[in-house]
Formats: sequence, C-alpha cells, structure tokens
Amino acid sequence: MDIFNLGDQILALLEMVFGFWNNQISLVFSMLGQSPVNFKGGGPWAVIAGIEPIFVAVGSSLVVLFFVIGFCSESIDIREEMRFEVILRMLIRLGLAEWFVANNVTIMKAFFTSIGNLVNLLSAGSYTTLTIDSTQADIIKNLGFGESLIMLILAALLSIIIIICGFFMIYTVYFRFLRLLIIVPMGSIAFSTMGGNRTVNHTVSAYCKYFLSVTFEAVTMALAIIVCNAFINAGLPTFTSSYADWAKTLIYLCEMTFTIALTVGSVKGAQSLTSKAFGL
Repeated sequence: MDIFNLGDQILALLEMVFGFWNNQISLVFSMLGQSPVNFKGGGPWAVIAGIEPIFVAVGSSLVVLFFVIGFCSESIDIREEMRFEVILRMLIRLGLAEWFVANNVTIMKAFFTSIGNLVNLLSAGSYTTLTIDSTQADIIKNLGFGESLIMLILAALLSIIIIICGFFMIYTVYFRFLRLLIIVPMGSIAFSTMGGNRTVNHTVSAYCKYFLSVTFEAVTMALAIIVCNAFINAGLPTFTSSYADWAKTLIYLCEMTFTIALTVGSVKGAQSLTSKAFGL
C-alpha cells in the first residue's frame, strides 16, 4: 500500500539535507575567496588597521635593539670585524628590517588577494554539487515498508551528520579568518628581528612560515572540498555489483556519510597538510 511506502519522504529529506550541504559549500567557497580585508564588510579589518600603528611603533623601536644585539654578538674584535662589507651588510639588514616593519601589512594584503583569486578560479563552476543518483532515487521510491523504514532511519542519521559537518566546516573557515586577523599586527614585531643576527632573526622565519601555511590553507580547503564532492558523486564501488538493490542504496548512503565526514576532516587538517606539502 502507498501509505506504507516511505520512499518519497526519504527522498524529500535527502534532497533537503543535500541542499543544505550545497549551500554550505557555496558559503565556504565565497568566504575562502575573500580577503580578510573584506571579511564581514571590513569591520574586523578596521579594528586591526586601528591597532596596527601601535605594533609598527613597537617594531620600529625593536629594530634598533635587535640591531645592537646582532652588532655586539658579531663584533668580538671591532678592529678585525668592522670591514666595509660587514658594515654594509649590517646596514642593509637594518634597512630591510625597518622597511618590512613599516610595509608588512601591504605585503600581507597582496598575499590575501592572490590566494583569494586562486580559490575563485578553483571554484568557478568546477566543483560538483552533492546530488542523489537517479538510479538510487528510483530504488528508494520502490522500497518495501521494512526496507524503507531502515532507509529512513539511515537517512535521518545522515541528515544529522551532514548538518553537524556543515556547521563545523563553517566554524573552521571562520577560525581561519580569526587566526589571520590576529597574526597580522604581530608581523611588525616579527619582522623587527631581521635587524639582529641569526640567533634572533629565526623568529621572522618562523612567523613567515606560519603566515604562509594559514594563508595557503584556503587553497587546500578548496581542493579538499572539490575532490571529496567528486568522490561522493563517483557512484558505487565495483564490489557492490552482485548486491541487492536496497543493499546498494544502503552502501551508497553510508559512503556519502563517510565522505562528507572525510571532507570536514580534510578541511580541519588543511593547515597541517599545507605545512607538510610546502615544508613550512
């Protein structure tokens, strides 16, 4: 009897949840393609821009301090060590440190724009939206009451997982923006260590590595979402060819659940993957 056929209700639930997931993916791509300068209408960046001059002033003062530290540590014998090339190298290092302290935000904004443009190129119609296969949809429509009841329970579980994963992915993207905004002012202090010797200036190297890993993290997130969505829409694995139709659909939904969770895990671990890929 039609009253015991739950196929239409299952499909309606799946389509609603898949629509939610696709909306979340679109939102994630739109945010990853944004520069922190334009995030939330530029309000958070305006706060950072107001704080930045304080850090620039502190960094400019520290440049002199780190230069003196480097000078003292390298000049054991002033008469022997203070050759023209040594003095020139120190002055160049001092000038570069002061320039980077004053212009570090301009450099960072250029990186933000470049990474945002790269993400927009990746997401420009190339990623696959999540949809249920037409063959599996027909199988779900024709299920018996017992099989459709099992499928409804699984669809409800899948819906809960997708909703949780969707919100968790948005949280991860928001947290990336928060990290970027927080480390931007610290760049002035980090770049001030360029004026010192090797013992001191490893700080700027560590800062640049972390900044690049967090910035390029957007590209890794975009690639993870694109690839995982392709996994979901690739169809069933070959070993299911001899299974019953309802079992194939069950495996199909379980594979969707697993891949969606894998997507969120890949997005969450994007910074670590980026750091390892580039040796940062």
